[in-house]
Amino acid sequence: MTRKVILVLTSLVAILVGAVVGLLLVAPGGRQQTAPTPTPVPSPTSSAPPADSAAVGVAQAIADAITEGDSLKFGLITCDRQNTGELQKLQQKWDAAGTVSAFVIRPPLVTGDRATVTIHVEGADGEKETEFPLQKKGEKWCVPG
Repeated sequence: MTRKVILVLTSLVAILVGAVVGLLLVAPGGRQQTAPTPTPVPSPTSSAPPADSAAVGVAQAIADAITEGDSLKFGLITCDRQNTGELQKLQQKWDAAGTVSAFVIRPPLVTGDRATVTIHVEGADGEKETEFPLQKKGEKWCVPG
């Protein structure tokens, strides 16, 4: 993975989330890599608890903001309003990183008013999985930090 992509994702978590949890970095070794298939949300017949649809929506919004390189979109799903300087700094890092794609690899794991979602991010030189915490404030889920 290029240094730019690592810096962008690390900064994103440091600025808006506070900590990077569960980093997995795989650099390509000259061979073709295939992207993992996102895990579907459990069906009602599954033994797993159903996913909270609002948490799933915020998880998807995280992946969309990363893929689109849109710090303002990310700022809309944070629990606390981000100042312009923080969002501009994040945007500059995302712009420098170039094109990446991100997707939710499994539904958020919800425990009370907290949840964790794993986002898979791929760039030209590699891929990484990062866990993002979510928090429920009132009836809305958001990214704390």
